[in-house]
Amino acid sequence: MESFLEIFTQPWAVRAIIASTLVGLTCGVLGVFIVLRNMSLLGDALSHSVLPGIVVAFLFFGYNPLGFFLGAIIAGLISTSLISWIQQNAKTRNDAAIGIVFTVMFSLGIIGISWLNNTENVHLDLKDFLFGNVLAVTPADLWMSVIVAVYSITTIVVFYRYFFATTFQPVVAQVMGISVQATHYLLMFMLSFAVVSAMRTVGVILVVAMLITPASTALLYFHQLRKVLFLSAVFGMFSAICGFVIAVWLDSNPGPVMVIVAGILYGISVFFAPEKGLVRKYWNRKKQSDKIIREDIIKWMLKQDILSSEDIEKMKNALGISMSTIQQKLNNLVRSGMVESEGRKYHLTLKGHDAGQEIVRAHRLWETFQVDKMGMNQEQIHSEADRLEHQLTRDLVDEVDEKLGYPTTDPHGSPIPPKTKTPARSLISLNPKQKGRIAKEQLNHDIEGELWELGIMAETIFSIVQIQKDQVIIRVQNKDIGIPAYLAKQINIY
Repeated sequence: MESFLEIFTQPWAVRAIIASTLVGLTCGVLGVFIVLRNMSLLGDALSHSVLPGIVVAFLFFGYNPLGFFLGAIIAGLISTSLISWIQQNAKTRNDAAIGIVFTVMFSLGIIGISWLNNTENVHLDLKDFLFGNVLAVTPADLWMSVIVAVYSITTIVVFYRYFFATTFQPVVAQVMGISVQATHYLLMFMLSFAVVSAMRTVGVILVVAMLITPASTALLYFHQLRKVLFLSAVFGMFSAICGFVIAVWLDSNPGPVMVIVAGILYGISVFFAPEKGLVRKYWNRKKQSDKIIREDIIKWMLKQDILSSEDIEKMKNALGISMSTIQQKLNNLVRSGMVESEGRKYHLTLKGHDAGQEIVRAHRLWETFQVDKMGMNQEQIHSEADRLEHQLTRDLVDEVDEKLGYPTTDPHGSPIPPKTKTPARSLISLNPKQKGRIAKEQLNHDIEGELWELGIMAETIFSIVQIQKDQVIIRVQNKDIGIPAYLAKQINIY
């Protein structure tokens, strides 16, 4: 282990790590705009198209990083111009034009390097250009990476508003006087810089992976552009550093290992990203499915005062769910204070009854909306309302109610439950064992008076002991207090 760690103290290793980090930073930041603009294929084309520019630069400047830089920039701009010309004049599809130009330019570069090796008595290792050779980074290469990184970050900071507008709202940007085409070519110019900077570390073939993969990974985590740019830079640098260390340990080419690390980060994020990850999506679908079953059970229980074993059997057949699932959800509803059990019989508490009324209200209002505003007939509306009653938020239901003019009956003549006036967070909304604090502001002075009679003052901290059909039992300083259910739903807490 000591001998392994000693490697990273060598000058060539320090240069390689710094160069890799800078390339990861530059590609990570630029890659975000490449991905958001759907220019991934164009980035791939540009990375391949710089090869003939490197050949021409060698003829004039020899093995000179600055010469390679200038040649690659010119070749990149020529490729971009050719692609635009073909698209506009030859009426060729965008992806086809890109494919034609980059394959031709790439082939010219390979032929040129082979010709130099065979006729000019020089040795240019094609593999180093294609896949990189970070272990051979020179001080001149390192300074080039520093300059490119500083230039790229500075340009994005200075012209952030222009990049943002032309990426998300190009039409609006044009109206604002921002040249979409000029911004596009500036981005291509910066991309050419990044390709040349990454040529030593990952090569012209793999640089597109360092442009696309960290950016795509970051986009799985955030929606805000600033956060995506920062996280993409972090992923790019981590992939470069970690890939280099692993490559030294495995005695392998660092470029491909860096790309693999970036790919592994993306694969992990696909499954475990907080919002867009597959695991989170599966969990959300499961929660929504459980919510629908619980609400269907509550809605069914509204029809009878007490749910007996026979009623449970009927509910099982009507809802099409297993007895074990029903029993599990009933137990969950009991724990949450929605349902109270007496032996093998169940009934809704006031909390559960109010929740059921909200579901019925959403269902009947949406049925009314479909008939009055969408022109649907009564035979078409029930199934759609059954689906949406579980997804409509309270605010949206209130908005539908307002647009309809606060109707009292649905198209079938059934009464629509009125909206109940409750605080944003009421005492009855808590579940057993949860804690809360009595708010200073209540809906009216009558509630404050009833709380005072119960010996409960503002700012009192309490915990829920049990939610029954007609009362909620709370614990205040080791003392249990029963609060009538009608009062508990009106008490404002936080």
